[in-house]
Amino acid sequence: MINRVELLEQVKYGLKRSPVTAILGPRQCGKTTLAREIGRQEKAAYFDLEDPNDQARLANPQLLLGSQRGVVILDEIQRRPELTMLLRVLADRSPLPCRFIVLGSASPDLMRQASDSLAGRIHFVDMGGFTLGEVGDGQRDRLWLRGGFPPSFLADNDEDSCQWRLSLVRTFLERDMPQLGVRIPAEMLRRFWTMLAHHHGQIWNGSEIGESLGVTHHTARKYLDLLCGAYVVRQLQPWFENLGKRVVKSPKVYVRDAGLLHALLGIPDFPALQGHPKLGASWEGFVIEQILSWAGERNAYFWATHSRAELDLMVLAKGRRWGFEVKYQDAPTITKSMRIAMQDLKLERLWVVYPGKIGYPMDDQIECVPLAELSRIREALATGH
Repeated sequence: MINRVELLEQVKYGLKRSPVTAILGPRQCGKTTLAREIGRQEKAAYFDLEDPNDQARLANPQLLLGSQRGVVILDEIQRRPELTMLLRVLADRSPLPCRFIVLGSASPDLMRQASDSLAGRIHFVDMGGFTLGEVGDGQRDRLWLRGGFPPSFLADNDEDSCQWRLSLVRTFLERDMPQLGVRIPAEMLRRFWTMLAHHHGQIWNGSEIGESLGVTHHTARKYLDLLCGAYVVRQLQPWFENLGKRVVKSPKVYVRDAGLLHALLGIPDFPALQGHPKLGASWEGFVIEQILSWAGERNAYFWATHSRAELDLMVLAKGRRWGFEVKYQDAPTITKSMRIAMQDLKLERLWVVYPGKIGYPMDDQIECVPLAELSRIREALATGH
Protein backbone atom coordinates (compact mmCIF):
# COMPACT_ATOMS: atom_id res chain seq x y z
CA MET A 1 0.00 0.00 0.00
CA ILE A 2 1.48 3.34 -1.08
CA ASN A 3 0.16 6.22 0.97
CA ARG A 4 -0.90 9.24 -1.06
CA VAL A 5 -0.67 11.72 1.76
CA GLU A 6 -0.57 14.89 -0.30
CA LEU A 7 -3.69 13.99 -2.28
CA LEU A 8 -5.50 13.15 0.95
CA GLU A 9 -4.62 16.59 2.28
CA GLN A 10 -5.84 18.26 -0.91
CA VAL A 11 -9.21 16.51 -0.62
CA LYS A 12 -9.50 17.40 3.08
CA TYR A 13 -8.72 21.01 2.23
CA GLY A 14 -11.46 20.91 -0.40
CA LEU A 15 -13.96 19.58 2.15
CA LYS A 16 -13.22 22.51 4.45
CA ARG A 17 -13.29 25.08 1.67
CA SER A 18 -16.26 24.07 -0.51
CA PRO A 19 -19.52 22.12 -0.28
CA VAL A 20 -18.43 19.94 -3.24
CA THR A 21 -14.98 18.49 -3.94
CA ALA A 22 -14.34 16.80 -7.29
CA ILE A 23 -11.51 14.28 -7.74
CA LEU A 24 -10.82 14.02 -11.47
CA GLY A 25 -8.44 11.71 -13.29
CA PRO A 26 -8.18 8.73 -15.62
CA ARG A 27 -9.70 5.36 -14.85
CA GLN A 28 -7.71 3.03 -12.59
CA CYS A 29 -5.47 5.81 -11.21
CA GLY A 30 -6.63 5.16 -7.63
CA LYS A 31 -9.50 7.64 -7.20
CA THR A 32 -11.81 5.10 -5.56
CA THR A 33 -9.09 3.88 -3.18
CA LEU A 34 -8.39 7.47 -2.17
CA ALA A 35 -12.08 8.25 -1.71
CA ARG A 36 -12.64 5.13 0.39
CA GLU A 37 -9.77 6.13 2.66
CA ILE A 38 -11.36 9.58 3.10
CA GLY A 39 -14.70 7.86 3.64
CA ARG A 40 -13.20 5.66 6.35
CA GLN A 41 -11.73 8.65 8.13
CA GLU A 42 -14.86 10.80 7.78
CA LYS A 43 -17.41 7.96 8.20
CA ALA A 44 -18.89 8.96 4.85
CA ALA A 45 -21.84 7.53 2.94
CA TYR A 46 -20.60 5.98 -0.31
CA PHE A 47 -22.51 5.53 -3.58
CA ASP A 48 -21.01 3.82 -6.65
CA LEU A 49 -22.99 4.92 -9.69
CA GLU A 50 -21.85 1.83 -11.61
CA ASP A 51 -23.35 -0.47 -8.96
CA PRO A 52 -26.95 -1.52 -9.81
CA ASN A 53 -27.86 -1.54 -6.11
CA ASP A 54 -26.69 2.04 -5.62
CA GLN A 55 -28.40 3.08 -8.84
CA ALA A 56 -31.66 1.67 -7.44
CA ARG A 57 -31.12 3.50 -4.13
CA LEU A 58 -30.74 6.73 -6.09
CA ALA A 59 -34.07 6.37 -7.90
CA ASN A 60 -35.14 9.49 -5.99
CA PRO A 61 -31.77 11.25 -5.60
CA GLN A 62 -33.12 14.48 -4.11
CA LEU A 63 -34.83 12.61 -1.26
CA LEU A 64 -31.90 10.29 -0.55
CA LEU A 65 -29.03 12.77 -0.89
CA GLY A 66 -31.00 15.54 0.77
CA SER A 67 -31.35 13.45 3.93
CA GLN A 68 -27.61 12.70 4.30
CA ARG A 69 -25.35 14.17 6.97
CA GLY A 70 -21.58 14.53 7.18
CA VAL A 71 -19.71 13.51 4.01
CA VAL A 72 -21.23 11.84 0.93
CA ILE A 73 -19.13 10.23 -1.83
CA LEU A 74 -20.51 9.80 -5.36
CA ASP A 75 -18.21 7.59 -7.44
CA GLU A 76 -18.33 7.62 -11.28
CA ILE A 77 -20.44 10.78 -11.31
CA GLN A 78 -20.16 10.96 -15.12
CA ARG A 79 -22.75 8.13 -15.25
CA ARG A 80 -25.34 10.56 -13.86
CA PRO A 81 -24.36 14.03 -15.09
CA GLU A 82 -27.79 15.39 -14.15
CA LEU A 83 -26.80 15.05 -10.50
CA THR A 84 -24.55 18.11 -10.79
CA MET A 85 -27.65 20.31 -11.00
CA LEU A 86 -29.07 18.69 -7.87
CA LEU A 87 -25.76 19.19 -6.07
CA ARG A 88 -26.06 22.90 -6.70
CA VAL A 89 -29.35 22.98 -4.81
CA LEU A 90 -27.99 20.83 -1.98
CA ALA A 91 -24.79 22.90 -1.76
CA ASP A 92 -26.76 26.11 -1.21
CA ARG A 93 -28.53 24.94 1.94
CA SER A 94 -27.86 26.84 5.15
CA PRO A 95 -26.76 25.53 7.50
CA LEU A 96 -24.99 22.95 5.35
CA PRO A 97 -25.81 19.44 6.66
CA CYS A 98 -23.29 17.57 4.46
CA ARG A 99 -20.49 17.99 1.97
CA PHE A 100 -19.97 15.98 -1.20
CA ILE A 101 -17.00 14.29 -2.83
CA VAL A 102 -17.59 13.39 -6.48
CA LEU A 103 -15.27 11.19 -8.55
CA GLY A 104 -15.12 11.40 -12.32
CA SER A 105 -13.04 10.03 -15.16
CA ALA A 106 -12.86 10.15 -18.95
CA SER A 107 -15.46 12.88 -19.29
CA PRO A 108 -14.55 16.31 -20.67
CA ASP A 109 -18.21 17.33 -20.35
CA LEU A 110 -18.20 16.61 -16.60
CA MET A 111 -15.65 19.28 -15.74
CA ARG A 112 -17.33 21.84 -17.98
CA GLN A 113 -20.81 21.11 -16.63
CA ALA A 114 -19.62 21.03 -13.03
CA SER A 115 -17.73 24.29 -13.49
CA ASP A 116 -20.81 25.97 -14.92
CA SER A 117 -23.47 24.65 -12.55
CA LEU A 118 -21.36 24.58 -9.38
CA ALA A 119 -19.35 27.77 -9.88
CA GLY A 120 -18.13 29.00 -6.52
CA ARG A 121 -19.26 25.79 -4.81
CA ILE A 122 -16.72 23.23 -6.04
CA HIS A 123 -13.04 22.51 -5.40
CA PHE A 124 -11.16 20.45 -8.01
CA VAL A 125 -8.42 17.94 -7.20
CA ASP A 126 -6.58 16.64 -10.26
CA MET A 127 -5.27 13.12 -9.76
CA GLY A 128 -3.00 10.89 -11.78
CA GLY A 129 -1.06 7.72 -11.10
CA PHE A 130 1.77 7.35 -8.62
CA THR A 131 4.48 10.03 -8.67
CA LEU A 132 8.17 9.69 -7.86
CA GLY A 133 7.58 11.52 -4.58
CA GLU A 134 5.09 8.82 -3.58
CA VAL A 135 7.05 5.71 -4.60
CA GLY A 136 10.56 6.92 -3.72
CA ASP A 137 13.63 7.77 -5.77
CA GLY A 138 14.82 4.15 -5.73
CA GLN A 139 11.80 3.19 -7.87
CA ARG A 140 12.48 5.75 -10.60
CA ASP A 141 13.18 3.37 -13.49
CA ARG A 142 10.28 1.09 -12.55
CA LEU A 143 7.91 4.07 -12.45
CA TRP A 144 9.26 5.38 -15.74
CA LEU A 145 8.89 2.04 -17.52
CA ARG A 146 5.55 0.92 -16.07
CA GLY A 147 3.88 4.28 -15.47
CA GLY A 148 1.94 5.38 -12.43
CA PHE A 149 -1.31 3.38 -12.68
CA PRO A 150 -1.28 1.35 -9.44
CA PRO A 151 -2.06 -2.11 -10.98
CA SER A 152 0.68 -1.55 -13.57
CA PHE A 153 3.32 -0.24 -11.17
CA LEU A 154 2.61 -2.90 -8.54
CA ALA A 155 2.45 -5.86 -10.96
CA ASP A 156 4.61 -8.89 -10.15
CA ASN A 157 6.74 -8.48 -13.27
CA ASP A 158 7.15 -6.33 -16.38
CA GLU A 159 5.21 -8.76 -18.58
CA ASP A 160 2.14 -8.67 -16.31
CA SER A 161 2.42 -4.89 -16.11
CA CYS A 162 2.53 -4.52 -19.90
CA GLN A 163 -0.43 -6.87 -20.38
CA TRP A 164 -2.46 -4.88 -17.85
CA ARG A 165 -1.75 -1.63 -19.71
CA LEU A 166 -2.69 -3.14 -23.06
CA SER A 167 -5.97 -4.36 -21.52
CA LEU A 168 -6.60 -0.89 -20.12
CA VAL A 169 -6.17 0.65 -23.57
CA ARG A 170 -8.62 -1.84 -25.06
CA THR A 171 -11.22 -1.42 -22.30
CA PHE A 172 -10.93 2.36 -22.45
CA LEU A 173 -11.52 2.46 -26.20
CA GLU A 174 -14.10 -0.31 -26.51
CA ARG A 175 -16.17 0.28 -23.37
CA ASP A 176 -15.52 3.57 -21.61
CA MET A 177 -15.62 5.92 -24.59
CA PRO A 178 -18.85 4.48 -26.08
CA GLN A 179 -20.52 4.66 -22.65
CA LEU A 180 -19.76 8.38 -22.66
CA GLY A 181 -21.47 8.85 -26.00
CA VAL A 182 -18.35 8.77 -28.19
CA ARG A 183 -19.34 7.20 -31.52
CA ILE A 184 -15.86 6.98 -33.06
CA PRO A 185 -14.78 3.40 -33.93
CA ALA A 186 -12.39 2.04 -31.31
CA GLU A 187 -9.85 0.96 -33.95
CA MET A 188 -9.70 4.49 -35.37
CA LEU A 189 -9.10 5.99 -31.92
CA ARG A 190 -6.44 3.39 -31.21
CA ARG A 191 -4.63 4.21 -34.47
CA PHE A 192 -4.80 7.90 -33.56
CA TRP A 193 -3.55 7.30 -30.00
CA THR A 194 -0.68 5.13 -31.31
CA MET A 195 0.21 7.83 -33.80
CA LEU A 196 0.32 10.37 -30.97
CA ALA A 197 2.69 8.04 -29.12
CA HIS A 198 5.06 8.18 -32.10
CA HIS A 199 4.73 12.01 -32.07
CA HIS A 200 5.17 12.18 -28.28
CA GLY A 201 6.86 15.44 -27.27
CA GLN A 202 6.43 17.04 -30.70
CA ILE A 203 4.53 20.11 -31.87
CA TRP A 204 0.93 19.29 -32.78
CA ASN A 205 0.41 19.13 -36.55
CA GLY A 206 -3.22 18.25 -37.14
CA SER A 207 -2.93 18.35 -40.92
CA GLU A 208 -0.08 15.82 -41.00
CA ILE A 209 -1.74 13.43 -38.54
CA GLY A 210 -5.14 13.81 -40.16
CA GLU A 211 -3.71 13.03 -43.59
CA SER A 212 -2.04 9.90 -42.22
CA LEU A 213 -5.38 8.77 -40.78
CA GLY A 214 -7.42 9.78 -43.81
CA VAL A 215 -9.43 12.42 -41.93
CA THR A 216 -9.48 16.23 -41.88
CA HIS A 217 -7.37 18.25 -39.46
CA HIS A 218 -10.62 19.30 -37.75
CA THR A 219 -11.48 15.64 -37.10
CA ALA A 220 -7.94 14.96 -35.84
CA ARG A 221 -8.34 17.89 -33.47
CA LYS A 222 -11.62 16.42 -32.21
CA TYR A 223 -9.87 13.12 -31.46
CA LEU A 224 -7.10 14.98 -29.63
CA ASP A 225 -9.58 16.88 -27.48
CA LEU A 226 -11.36 13.63 -26.58
CA LEU A 227 -8.18 11.95 -25.33
CA CYS A 228 -7.07 15.08 -23.48
CA GLY A 229 -10.47 15.33 -21.81
CA ALA A 230 -10.08 11.69 -20.76
CA TYR A 231 -6.78 12.53 -18.99
CA VAL A 232 -4.65 10.19 -21.11
CA VAL A 233 -3.04 12.80 -23.40
CA ARG A 234 -1.65 16.22 -22.50
CA GLN A 235 -1.41 19.38 -24.55
CA LEU A 236 1.39 21.57 -23.20
CA GLN A 237 0.51 25.08 -24.31
CA PRO A 238 3.05 27.45 -25.91
CA TRP A 239 4.17 30.68 -24.27
CA PHE A 240 4.18 33.66 -26.56
CA GLU A 241 4.38 37.39 -26.04
CA ASN A 242 5.60 40.32 -28.11
CA LEU A 243 9.29 39.41 -28.17
CA GLY A 244 9.94 40.56 -31.70
CA LYS A 245 10.51 36.94 -32.70
CA ARG A 246 8.41 34.41 -34.58
CA VAL A 247 7.41 31.87 -31.97
CA VAL A 248 5.59 28.54 -32.16
CA LYS A 249 1.90 28.90 -31.27
CA SER A 250 0.76 25.26 -31.47
CA PRO A 251 0.82 22.98 -28.41
CA LYS A 252 3.18 20.11 -27.74
CA VAL A 253 1.47 16.73 -27.31
CA TYR A 254 2.40 14.03 -24.79
CA VAL A 255 0.93 10.70 -23.70
CA ARG A 256 0.54 11.54 -20.02
CA ASP A 257 1.44 8.18 -18.49
CA ALA A 258 4.86 6.83 -19.47
CA GLY A 259 3.65 3.25 -19.06
CA LEU A 260 0.81 3.76 -21.55
CA LEU A 261 3.25 5.41 -23.93
CA HIS A 262 5.52 2.37 -23.78
CA ALA A 263 2.60 -0.03 -24.24
CA LEU A 264 1.45 1.86 -27.35
CA LEU A 265 5.01 1.85 -28.71
CA GLY A 266 5.46 -1.87 -28.02
CA ILE A 267 8.23 -1.39 -25.42
CA PRO A 268 8.01 -4.39 -23.01
CA ASP A 269 10.95 -3.85 -20.65
CA PHE A 270 13.76 -1.50 -19.65
CA PRO A 271 16.43 -2.86 -22.04
CA ALA A 272 14.00 -2.31 -24.94
CA LEU A 273 13.33 1.23 -23.69
CA GLN A 274 17.06 1.97 -23.51
CA GLY A 275 17.45 1.05 -27.17
CA HIS A 276 14.31 2.71 -28.50
CA PRO A 277 14.41 5.85 -30.73
CA LYS A 278 11.84 7.55 -28.44
CA LEU A 279 14.02 7.14 -25.34
CA GLY A 280 14.78 10.86 -25.02
CA ALA A 281 11.19 11.91 -25.70
CA SER A 282 9.93 9.36 -23.17
CA TRP A 283 12.28 10.73 -20.51
CA GLU A 284 11.19 14.29 -21.32
CA GLY A 285 7.50 13.46 -20.90
CA PHE A 286 8.13 11.48 -17.72
CA VAL A 287 10.07 14.35 -16.10
CA ILE A 288 7.53 16.97 -17.19
CA GLU A 289 4.69 14.94 -15.66
CA GLN A 290 6.59 14.73 -12.36
CA ILE A 291 6.99 18.52 -12.32
CA LEU A 292 3.39 19.22 -13.32
CA SER A 293 2.12 16.89 -10.57
CA TRP A 294 2.97 19.69 -8.12
CA ALA A 295 3.45 22.79 -10.28
CA GLY A 296 0.03 22.44 -11.95
CA GLU A 297 -0.70 22.52 -15.66
CA ARG A 298 -2.33 25.96 -15.50
CA ASN A 299 1.01 27.58 -14.71
CA ALA A 300 3.14 25.66 -17.21
CA TYR A 301 4.17 26.30 -20.82
CA PHE A 302 6.84 25.43 -23.35
CA TRP A 303 8.55 27.98 -25.57
CA ALA A 304 10.03 27.69 -29.04
CA THR A 305 10.94 30.05 -31.85
CA HIS A 306 11.04 29.35 -35.56
CA SER A 307 14.80 29.93 -35.40
CA ARG A 308 14.96 26.78 -33.22
CA ALA A 309 15.55 28.27 -29.80
CA GLU A 310 13.38 26.43 -27.29
CA LEU A 311 12.65 25.64 -23.67
CA ASP A 312 11.01 22.36 -22.64
CA LEU A 313 9.05 23.82 -19.73
CA MET A 314 8.46 27.21 -18.12
CA VAL A 315 6.62 27.39 -14.80
CA LEU A 316 5.14 30.59 -13.40
CA ALA A 317 5.38 30.82 -9.61
CA LYS A 318 5.46 33.74 -7.16
CA GLY A 319 5.31 36.18 -10.07
CA ARG A 320 8.54 34.81 -11.57
CA ARG A 321 9.50 32.58 -14.47
CA TRP A 322 11.42 29.37 -13.89
CA GLY A 323 12.78 27.22 -16.69
CA PHE A 324 13.36 23.48 -17.11
CA GLU A 325 15.29 21.64 -19.80
CA VAL A 326 15.11 17.84 -19.84
CA LYS A 327 18.13 15.94 -21.16
CA TYR A 328 18.79 12.21 -21.30
CA GLN A 329 22.56 12.62 -21.25
CA ASP A 330 25.39 11.68 -18.92
CA ALA A 331 26.71 15.24 -18.50
CA PRO A 332 24.63 17.97 -20.16
CA THR A 333 26.30 21.25 -21.06
CA ILE A 334 24.91 24.72 -21.66
CA THR A 335 23.53 25.26 -25.15
CA LYS A 336 22.95 28.42 -27.15
CA SER A 337 19.22 27.74 -26.88
CA MET A 338 19.43 27.86 -23.07
CA ARG A 339 21.19 31.23 -23.21
CA ILE A 340 18.55 32.65 -25.54
CA ALA A 341 15.71 31.34 -23.33
CA MET A 342 17.30 32.86 -20.21
CA GLN A 343 17.60 36.25 -21.92
CA ASP A 344 14.35 36.41 -23.90
CA LEU A 345 12.08 34.96 -21.21
CA LYS A 346 13.87 36.67 -18.31
CA LEU A 347 14.01 33.43 -16.35
CA GLU A 348 14.78 33.59 -12.65
CA ARG A 349 16.60 30.29 -12.91
CA LEU A 350 16.95 27.34 -15.28
CA TRP A 351 17.32 23.72 -14.21
CA VAL A 352 18.54 20.99 -16.53
CA VAL A 353 17.04 17.69 -15.33
CA TYR A 354 19.08 14.62 -16.24
CA PRO A 355 19.19 10.92 -15.19
CA GLY A 356 22.48 11.16 -13.28
CA LYS A 357 22.94 11.15 -9.51
CA ILE A 358 25.03 14.28 -8.84
CA GLY A 359 23.97 17.86 -9.53
CA TYR A 360 26.40 20.58 -10.57
CA PRO A 361 26.27 24.30 -11.41
CA MET A 362 26.52 25.17 -15.10
CA ASP A 363 26.33 28.95 -14.70
CA ASP A 364 25.21 31.52 -12.14
CA GLN A 365 21.56 30.88 -13.00
CA ILE A 366 21.71 27.47 -14.67
CA GLU A 367 22.07 24.22 -12.74
CA CYS A 368 22.12 20.56 -13.76
CA VAL A 369 20.12 18.44 -11.31
CA PRO A 370 19.10 14.77 -10.93
CA LEU A 371 15.40 14.00 -11.05
CA ALA A 372 15.58 13.11 -7.35
CA GLU A 373 16.25 16.76 -6.48
CA LEU A 374 12.90 18.00 -7.78
CA SER A 375 11.65 18.19 -4.18
CA ARG A 376 14.29 20.85 -3.48
CA ILE A 377 13.28 22.75 -6.61
CA ARG A 378 9.66 22.56 -5.56
CA GLU A 379 10.54 24.30 -2.30
CA ALA A 380 12.46 26.96 -4.23
CA LEU A 381 9.41 27.72 -6.37
CA ALA A 382 7.14 27.79 -3.33
CA THR A 383 9.32 30.38 -1.58
CA GLY A 384 10.40 32.27 -4.69
CA HIS A 385 14.10 31.76 -3.93
